[in-house]
Amino acid sequence: MPSVRPPAVAGMFYPADAGELAHQVQAFLDRARPFDLNVKALIVPHAGYLYSGAIAATAYATLRAVSKKIRRVILLGPTHRVAVRGLALPGADAFETPLGRIKLDQEAAYAISHLPQVVVSAAVHAQEHSLEVQLPFLQSVLADFTLLPLAVGMANADEVAEALESLWGGEETLIVISSDLSHYLPYATSQRVDLETVQAILNLEQPISHERACGGTPVSGLILAARRHHLTPHLLDLRNSGDTAGDRDRVVGYAALAFTQGVQS
Repeated sequence: MPSVRPPAVAGMFYPADAGELAHQVQAFLDRARPFDLNVKALIVPHAGYLYSGAIAATAYATLRAVSKKIRRVILLGPTHRVAVRGLALPGADAFETPLGRIKLDQEAAYAISHLPQVVVSAAVHAQEHSLEVQLPFLQSVLADFTLLPLAVGMANADEVAEALESLWGGEETLIVISSDLSHYLPYATSQRVDLETVQAILNLEQPISHERACGGTPVSGLILAARRHHLTPHLLDLRNSGDTAGDRDRVVGYAALAFTQGVQS
């Protein structure tokens, strides 16, 4: 029997009913304004869809232009519940969401298994939402793909970049970094801080601290890899929970960015 990681936050971060979920994701995608970009990597937020779904949808709608080429997704996000040293693989054969089952890329997992920073921990993945909330969007945009999910714990940017280098591939491989930005600042302060963080990413400057982005380590690792591969970052959307569904006293920041090969306008 295959080992399957079941959905942990269905019914909380996004609808548990398959029909309702498919409809909600499609509505987000239909309302999004896509960019004409040849995407290699994305940075997307991971809050509940009510808060960050519209921002994430801008990235995933942009992905549609290259969706037929993509056969493998390398997905990295920060750990929120279980501490771990390094980058954790789930040790599973598949991830499941209300929209169906996604096969995990065992070949890709093997390709990085020799790295000392890569570990296997089902416990780290069991309740982690930062990776899971991306899956229904990926399932809605991509026709057929395998997944390599990495939960990033206590690690550094070089360790993340080394893993990405081993997995880089060609146009068949998409890299997705799951990260929110600032947390629980007043609205205007959040806007200023998040704009500074996004500008650093656009300038390929790292490190991005965890105070600025909860996925700061995987974002910083992507920046190192982007420099090495001469990727160009593009800001697709920048908002916060005060713009979507929350009050403006304590907000969480969200950005969607795409990275492309070479210089594109």
